[in-house]
Amino acid sequence: MIKKNIFSLDNKVIVVTGGTGVLGSHFVNAIVQAGGTVIIFGLNEERGNTQAEAIRKNGGEALFLAVNVLEESQLEEAKEKIIRKYGKIDGLVNGAGGNVPEGVLSPEGDVFDLNIEGMKKAMELNLWGTILPNQVFGPSLAKTGNGAIVNISSVASKRALTRVLGYSMGKAAIDYYTKWFAVEMANRYHDSIRINAIAPGFFLSEQNRTLLTNPDGSYTDRADSILRQTPFKRFGKPEELCGALV
Repeated sequence: MIKKNIFSLDNKVIVVTGGTGVLGSHFVNAIVQAGGTVIIFGLNEERGNTQAEAIRKNGGEALFLAVNVLEESQLEEAKEKIIRKYGKIDGLVNGAGGNVPEGVLSPEGDVFDLNIEGMKKAMELNLWGTILPNQVFGPSLAKTGNGAIVNISSVASKRALTRVLGYSMGKAAIDYYTKWFAVEMANRYHDSIRINAIAPGFFLSEQNRTLLTNPDGSYTDRADSILRQTPFKRFGKPEELCGALV
């Protein structure tokens, strides 16, 4: 029998952390378009509720929950709400992350005067903001017999980028964590749950906009340098990640 759509997410309940962000909102829409039910996590309640309502008006199924991914108690509470409403959780996209202003070395700053607390904050958001949701939702995903986790890494984990050391180290740690966790889960859960990572290149987002654009919207020298090394000579479009995600 020929299956018409091998990429269908029908009857799948999928959580997207950071779902109100530039990339996260496209992840949410991609899941809905593939037939999935999406649970949007974020801190911007107005944006999240508007997003979920728009999906429902268009015939999709979505729920927004205000959740800080660094607060385990909030994650546990959200998990219980989802299980009560939908009975299961099939997938998790760890889209929460990004840079923080305190973790960025200014152009005139001395390399020996790094803001250590700012770097710690960037690492915590990206690494622990990925590990904690996996710890909380992982057991529920495994129970489905075909659970899937997608972490969001970055090109910054592969290349030494100036000024954003804390962010880059956090993403590099996600790469190693994803590989380690994949092996451990395979040994302990066999093929009932999978974990992979997507490493996007350069996209304009809220976190990096001040690094890549001037107040008038023109590109900074940093952005121009990036584009000179990019074959397409442009930044990525968020929808270009959606096929890989689904």
